[in-house]
Order: sequence, then structure tokens, then C-alpha cells
Amino acid sequence: MENSDKNLKFNEKERMNIVITGHVDHGKSTLVGRLLADTASLPEGKLEGVKNSCEKNGRVFEYSMLLDALEDEQKQGITIDSARIFFKSRLREYVIIDAPGHIEFLKNMLSGASRAVAAVLVIDAVEGVAENSKRHGLLLSLLGISQVLVAVNKLDALNYDEEVFRKIKNEYEEYLDSLHVKPVAFIPISAREGENIVRLSPKMSWYQGKTILEVLDGFHNLPSNEDSFFAMPLQDIYRFSGDNDDRRIYAGTIVSGEIRVGDFVKFLPSNKEAHIKNIEVWSAPAKTKAKTNEAAAFTLKEEIYVKSGEVIIKADENALVHVSSKIRANIIWLGSNPLVFHKNYLFKLGAAKVNAKLEKIERVLGDEQNGKEYNDLKRNECGSVVLSLSHPVALSSFYDNAMLGRFVLVDNFDAVGGGIVLENVTEPHEKKSDFEEELFALLKKHFPHRFTDQNQILYQI
Repeated sequence: MENSDKNLKFNEKERMNIVITGHVDHGKSTLVGRLLADTASLPEGKLEGVKNSCEKNGRVFEYSMLLDALEDEQKQGITIDSARIFFKSRLREYVIIDAPGHIEFLKNMLSGASRAVAAVLVIDAVEGVAENSKRHGLLLSLLGISQVLVAVNKLDALNYDEEVFRKIKNEYEEYLDSLHVKPVAFIPISAREGENIVRLSPKMSWYQGKTILEVLDGFHNLPSNEDSFFAMPLQDIYRFSGDNDDRRIYAGTIVSGEIRVGDFVKFLPSNKEAHIKNIEVWSAPAKTKAKTNEAAAFTLKEEIYVKSGEVIIKADENALVHVSSKIRANIIWLGSNPLVFHKNYLFKLGAAKVNAKLEKIERVLGDEQNGKEYNDLKRNECGSVVLSLSHPVALSSFYDNAMLGRFVLVDNFDAVGGGIVLENVTEPHEKKSDFEEELFALLKKHFPHRFTDQNQILYQI
């Protein structure tokens, strides 16, 4: 009975997803192996079994061997995919996503890190801040992971030199500051020797901060978007004609806030407005409200025509959603062909899909030179760009609403880039062509209640 109660309490612990990232061979897998071993999170006999196997085969034991489950990893000595590893502290359970550090596997790292709310970024003290260290810092910024711990590893190889640690800390801290990423802590460690992992090391008496485990236990799971403004990308509109059912049902997944029967809503970018009549359910009791992360469907009191891809907000709520046809964004390019000017890419954000063109490359990571003009963005490069969209799209700055500020670019059915919206740079009263002006006047004259502004007309056509 006592063991049963103990297991029940463990299962009720809070769970947190964290990602371990950094340049290849900087010691990520060794750090994770140490965390597993030093917190007694390994299956019984696992550590001893790996050590015995190494001894029999004349190999030097490494803690990273605890994670090398894939045959290709064992052959090449690099982490290829994002492995999920579980370990526990007295406070909570952790799901560690051990992300690849090699430049060729950035796409795997990106998909793995997207599930995390916090990150440990490992830097080799001997090698210093590598280009991939910067690239991974940008990826964390793109994903909006604000809880970041930087572990400066392999200080045992440098006799635990404080000056080396300070130099790396200052350099990387300055770089992360340019990305608006502020690490919670920089910790000098030796993952191989277990220094400053779960207990402070006497070999680095000059460091009086927290251990890796203490900082992790100080992280917080992010609050949901339930208290934010209501927003729901419109995935589709369904119409049923059987049994005299003339309902038009508007469906999607709520990304923030909540909606109730009777609420007055607006569709963007069309600016159509209506009241919620019913929240529709299937083989379940009737509902009067729906909230964040729910797949929702409802009918409207007023008959309006809108298209999938719009974003629904409350008409009387101060929602941080903008209608934009030009954005400034941070992007990571993963396509085999470079991101170039004068080419159409498919821009996908929420349920919206429009064509997009590269208008300007403002900065390329690792090649920052004042006044330099860039011709393209090559594979595995990161940069800040301006994109022009073929039609207005409802979106948010990533920092106002991550779900409405994260997008992908597609080329020939392949996802070739991902990024976050920094800001809307559409001119509020951008001059229209003579044809657009004449079309607006004509439609407004004949349909005064349907069209209210030029952006709405352009969206409809």
C-alpha cells in the first residue's frame, strides 16, 4: 500500500517540457545523461549495464551513451532526431527534448523545440560561441521560449578558469540581447564530471549561483491563453441540407480567450460582424461557451459571407490582431534552394494561405554588416526579412499572440522556411491604383452595406 501511494504521488507531479540544444559535440547528450543518472531517474540497472558493456568491449564509458538508442547515432556519434527523455526532481517530472546540434538537422531541432516551454543551451568552453550556438539562440527566439539557461560546459578541460567563463558569458549575453532573449542564468559546468549539475562544485568556488537542477526547478509552465483576447482562425464553413437543416456552421480551434452565446464577433480581414447564435456540439449536452484550445463550431444570427482563413475576434474587445499585407519577420530558411526575390511562396499562418514575396533582407545571422545588401537567404541561414503578401491577412505580432504570429513558407509542396511575425509594416493609408479607386467607388455605390473599406473589397476579390 505504501509503494502504491508513493507511485500515485509521483504520477500527480507537474510535468514540464524542456529542450536541450547547442552546437554539435558541445556536450548536450552528456549533460542529459548526467541529469538522468544523478537524479536516479534511470531504470534499475541501466547505468551499471552500460558501464559493464563498455568494460567488456574496451570502450571508455560516457554518460552520453545512455541516450544513444538509434543505430545511426551510435555509428556517427551525433544526435539525429529529437529524442524524448524523462527524468524527475523532487518538484516535478521533466520531459527533456534532446535536440540535434548539427547544422544539417536544424529542421528536427525546430520541430522538437516547438514543444518546449524552457531551454538549456550548451556551449563548449574550449570552442567558445560557435555559429550554430547563435543559430540555436535565434531558433529559441523564433519559438518564443523565454526561459533559457545557458550552460558553459567542459570547464574541466580548462582547469575551471573563471575568465574563460566570463568572456563567453559576456559575448553570448550581448548576442542574445539583440534577439530580446534574456537568459535566466549562465552556469559554468562540467557535464562529464558532474560539476554544478545537481550540487555546487568545490572546484569552482568562484561561482556562487544555482545548479542546473535548481534553475530548472525555478522555471514555470506557461499560463494558457484563456485570459487573453478571443481569437479563432476560421478553418472552414459547413452547410447541411438534409432534413430542412439550413445551418451554416463556422468551425476552427480557439487559440486564445473564450466565446459565449450572444457575443458580438468580427471576422478579419473582411470586417464582417455578427452575433453568436449557438455553439454547436455533436452527441453531447448543449454548450453556452467555448475556450482556448477547444475545437469549436457555432452558428450566427446574421447571414454573412466569409471565407476560411479569416480570424474571428470579439467586435468590442481590444484584440491585438492586425490586418496586414506586409510584415517584418524573423525567419529560418530550410529549403535546398535559397529564399530569393521575385518568387512566389505560399505563406501559411493559422488557417490563412496566401502568396508571399521576399521584399527585403534586413539582416543575416553571422553576416551582419552595416549597409550591406543581401541577395538571398541560403539553407540553414537565419535572418530578418520583409515579406509582401498577395492578400491582407489577419495576424498578430508573435509576442502578442504566438499562435497568430508564427508562420511557414511552402515551395512546391515542401515546407522550406518558418518564422515569427515581428510587426505589421503595411502603410495604414497605402495609395491604391486608379483601377482600385474606381472599383471601390462602384461597389460602395451599389452595395453600401456590404463593403465598408478598400481592404475589404480587395480581400473579397
